[in-house]
This record gives sequence, structure tokens and C-alpha cells, in this order.
Amino acid sequence: MAKKEKIKEVVVETPPVVEQPKVKKEVKPTNTWEIKERKYILKGQAPLCYILKGSNIYWFDEEKGYERELKTTDNQRTPFVDEFKGNAKLSHIMFMDGILIVPKEKQTLQKLLSLYHPDKDRVYFEYNAVQDATDEVENLELEIEALMAAKTIDIDMAEAIMRVELGSKVTEMSSKELKRDLLLYAKKNPEVFLELLNDDNVVLRNFGIRATEMGLLVLSQDQRTFSWGSNNRKLMNVPFDEHPYSALASWFKTDEGMDIYKTIEKQLK
Repeated sequence: MAKKEKIKEVVVETPPVVEQPKVKKEVKPTNTWEIKERKYILKGQAPLCYILKGSNIYWFDEEKGYERELKTTDNQRTPFVDEFKGNAKLSHIMFMDGILIVPKEKQTLQKLLSLYHPDKDRVYFEYNAVQDATDEVENLELEIEALMAAKTIDIDMAEAIMRVELGSKVTEMSSKELKRDLLLYAKKNPEVFLELLNDDNVVLRNFGIRATEMGLLVLSQDQRTFSWGSNNRKLMNVPFDEHPYSALASWFKTDEGMDIYKTIEKQLK
């Protein structure tokens, strides 16, 4: 009888899996510079012709840690003098009637004016159509808000606001004239109008002026004292370097001043 052969078990070793190191993809910074025609406008009243300084100007480079000289040229691809190749042909930066339009082909000049020139936003600014439209919308909304408020306020408040603008002239104006001038003022100066509308002291100042014009109160010649018009009894002293009617408006808010205010209010009605 044949002997049975022993079967040897063969163990196959699995080679370890070696993980390949992950290669990080290089993320390139997004270039936010847009190639387009750009417009630059002088600030303030512009002369017929203005030449902006185009040489002997410097820009501090934070990465390099020092100031770099800038020049305006016709034949270089960079405004930085330390990057010039060959001889530089200098050129002028000229504003006509306060405006300079630089075509998209002149990228070197555009970058000088938009990014590096020290006079940017001081002598001139870059026109931004989107920002200009945003500002215009905000101004229109403010104007609408002011006109709607001017249309609904009462005559006393209208007089108080317009007295700031016209002084004692408001006393001689009819209600229609006052309303017309108020609407025009709100349209022309919407921000100032809304500030005055929300200022309690404007009404109180006007109240004090009316009381003085009618003789209920008397302001001394040196504008330092308010007294009763009926008996010349002193009511309050005006603090040094403060406008008398502003001081009176603040005084009306005190306990003593509130009693006087109520007394005058009855006589003005």
C-alpha cells in the first residue's frame, strides 16, 4: 500500500502596500487685474492741462522691504526703474480738462497710475463705473427719503429747519413759501436735512428764537443772559463759547427750563 505524501501548505506573503505620497497641486493666485480701458480724473477744480509727476517718485515694496523708484516711459514693460532693460524713453502723464483716458494697450502706464503712483486718491482718482452707479443710487434713495419726510412734517418743524438755512427771514414767509423752500432744501441737501429732522435741539432753538422775537424772552446785548421780557428777571446764563440759542435749547430740557418752556408754549399758541 502506497504511503500518502504529506501536502505542504504554501503561505503566500502579500507584499505591503506602499502609499504614494500625495502631490499637492500648486494653487496659482488669482489675477484680479482686469485688462481694459481706464479713466483717471483730477480732484477739485481742474486746469485746462495738468502734467502729473512721472519721475523721481517712489513706491514702498513690502516684499522687498525698500522703496522702489518709478518712471513713466514709452519703451519699458514695467514702471520700476530697477527692472528696466536698456535705455528708457521718458514720457509725460497729461490730463486734459481734468481727464486722462488710458487705452488697454498701455498696461505699464495703467498699473503705474492704478497701483503705485503716490498721488492716487490725493491728486487724482480712478473712475469706477460700478462704484459711481452705486453712489448715485444711494444719493437718489437719500433724496427720496428726505423729500418724503419734508412732505409730511408739520409747519413748526419746517420753520425750525428752514431757520437754520434762512435765519429770521422765515418769520415773514407764508406757509406755501416755507413748504416750497423746505422741499427744495431737502432735495439739494438731503443728508443735512435728515440730520436736522432728527435733531431735537433744532426745534427747541427755533422755539427760543420765536419767543425772543415776540418779546417773551430777552437776550442781553452781550448774548450771555436770557431774561423774562415782562419783568426782566434773569432766567439763565449762557456758558462761555456756546451759542446762546443752543444753550437755551439745552436748558429747556432741565427741570427749571421745562417749566419755563411750558409757560412760553401757552403764550405762543
